[in-house]
Amino acid sequence: MLSQFQFIYLLNYQMINSPSLSFNHFNYVIMNLKITHCNNFFKLKGILDRKSLSVFYKEFNDIFDRENSLTLSIEEVEWMDRYGVKAMTELHNEAISKNKKLSIIGMGCRDLYDHFKYQTTA
Repeated sequence: MLSQFQFIYLLNYQMINSPSLSFNHFNYVIMNLKITHCNNFFKLKGILDRKSLSVFYKEFNDIFDRENSLTLSIEEVEWMDRYGVKAMTELHNEAISKNKKLSIIGMGCRDLYDHFKYQTTA
């Protein structure tokens, strides 16, 4: 039986309030990433990290073989580790290599914007 708790944890000396963390009856933390979509608009919600990459890869595996353009909303992404940033970068690079359009919208995760800002200035 899963029960939802509001959970606050420390990340890089910063308090993060994460409603997408839940506990099962063994008290293991389960981090959720939810992806919803309508046509080629995808909405990510939760935490994109090493543990949730399988959900991300399952949804976006060979997406550009099916779609010419893709819009990702990361407004509700609470946190992304380096593996999540890498996954988003891989999706971006796939779009470029296949000459497809990828739009990432929302101010959800600063880590991702910092990564792309650094890449464009380097």
